[in-house]
Amino acid sequence: MTAFVPTYDLPSVNRQILLGRRPDGIPLEADFMRREASIPEIAHGQFLVRNLYLSVDPAQRGWASDVSNYSTAVQIGDVMRALAVGAIVDSKNPAFPAGAYVYGWFGWQDYAAASANDVLTAFAAPVAPLSAYAGLFGINGLTADISLSRYGHVAPGDTVLVSTAAGAVGSLVCQLAKAAGAYVVGLTGSDAKCRKLLDVYGLDRALNYHVPDLDEGIAAAAPEGVNLFFDSTGGPVLDMVLRRMAVAGRLIQCGTASIASWSPLPLGPRNEREILTRRLSWNGFVVFDHLSEFNAAISRLQHRMAAGQLHFEEHILQDFGQSAGALELLYSGRNEGKLLVWTG
Repeated sequence: MTAFVPTYDLPSVNRQILLGRRPDGIPLEADFMRREASIPEIAHGQFLVRNLYLSVDPAQRGWASDVSNYSTAVQIGDVMRALAVGAIVDSKNPAFPAGAYVYGWFGWQDYAAASANDVLTAFAAPVAPLSAYAGLFGINGLTADISLSRYGHVAPGDTVLVSTAAGAVGSLVCQLAKAAGAYVVGLTGSDAKCRKLLDVYGLDRALNYHVPDLDEGIAAAAPEGVNLFFDSTGGPVLDMVLRRMAVAGRLIQCGTASIASWSPLPLGPRNEREILTRRLSWNGFVVFDHLSEFNAAISRLQHRMAAGQLHFEEHILQDFGQSAGALELLYSGRNEGKLLVWTG
């Protein structure tokens, strides 16, 4: 154990959360089942991970609903696909010794028999609370850092607009953009979160996207147009912002959380002319396309954390059984920070 790893137990069974049925929209607690299984045996080249923090991520809606276009859908009756961070407690792979820590595709369960291909990052000992490796140093921080480095090209004086700005990814995008000298405007779902964006994260403006005059608010916040829009929602807000982009503006599409279903295909305004006349650059971003950049990005994030330049919040559920209803909580916006489930 280290100072950054809470005391945990080693259960004699493997608690698992299984996908029980295809959800209709946002996955509900009733869409999952709970099972107790035997602790898995490991084969040559594998190692046994004791999961300690289970990650709850928007992409799990797609994996459960069989609509994802970049990963294999979870099959009914299988352990719910999920990222997790945990400790290696047994190993038949010298590259992943017992006592080390790993973050990867280990599912919503206590134990996973894993191989090297399941691992996103590995580390001998954490230099921050272990939970941070599933958030700040996990796909949330990696998404913010790498997407801005590759496609954001933020310059001093740019106006940057961020949707879901109080979320685990958006809040980091906002802070990194501010550090680069941008004027940052955040969109979020409540007046309380608007206040947090201003008071805690240091944004220049914050707008509640539920208000009827959002378009006027965006126009007032960005009178010269938006130079970069980092978007995780899609839908009507995206359609609105496209018409407020500056010439040669950039968009990073990181998610489409506002779209409940892609079948049948939802309809909206035609946006081709906005892209043409404003000369926009629009990039989709999936963090798993950039595995080779993870270590460098983590190093940058750790440096900023050590310098006190990043504020990152976590919302940690303390009961393993709460995993099944965690996506409901996430999509309702009632979580305060990166959503995790502690299993120890």
